[in-house]
Amino acid sequence: MARLRIREIAEAKGISQGLLARTANVTQGVIRQIWRNPRHNVNFETLEKIAKALDVSVRDLIQNGDEETPQGELPPQG
Repeated sequence: MARLRIREIAEAKGISQGLLARTANVTQGVIRQIWRNPRHNVNFETLEKIAKALDVSVRDLIQNGDEETPQGELPPQG
């Protein structure tokens, strides 16, 4: 099962929930739900907005269940 890495990426970049919500133009409630539950169901449009706000690809936000990325470490960008 896939999980979202939004919290890890945002924290590694020093971006708070509030700043991410404002920058991505999504409600803070949505960001809060993702923060609490990285397996929260999010539509693709929201993921695109969040990825743009974090300056990463949508693919970077998603971690498959069989992948392990050390906490706080950003995925390679390219």
